[in-house]
Amino acid sequence: MKTYKVSDHLKEKTKDPYFKELYELEAQKYSIIQKIVEYRVKHELTQEQLADKVSVSQQQISKVENGEFSSIMTLEKILLAIGMTVQIKAVPFRRGNGARKKSRLAKKRIHV
Repeated sequence: MKTYKVSDHLKEKTKDPYFKELYELEAQKYSIIQKIVEYRVKHELTQEQLADKVSVSQQQISKVENGEFSSIMTLEKILLAIGMTVQIKAVPFRRGNGARKKSRLAKKRIHV
C-alpha cells in the first residue's frame, strides 16, 4: 500500500489556481482566528467575556472563531477590542492556464 503525505497532496492541489486562491484565503482567515483565540487564552477570557467586552453576542464570537466571517463589522469590533484592526484589499483574480472561471470569487485578501 502506497502512503501519500498530506504535504504532497496539498502541493499537487495548489497547482490548480482556483484551489490555490481558496486555500490562501482560508489560511488568512485561520491567521485571524488564531490571533483572536490566542488573545482570549492569554487574557483568560471565555467567548462570553470577550463578547461582553466587544458588545456582541457569544454566538458571534463563536462564529468568527469558527471561520464564519459573514459580518466584517463584527470582525472589526472584535479585532479593535484586542488591539488590532482589519484591512481589506480587493485585488484582481489571477486566471492562469486551467483556472476555472468563477466570477463570484473576487479575490479577497485579509491582513491583520
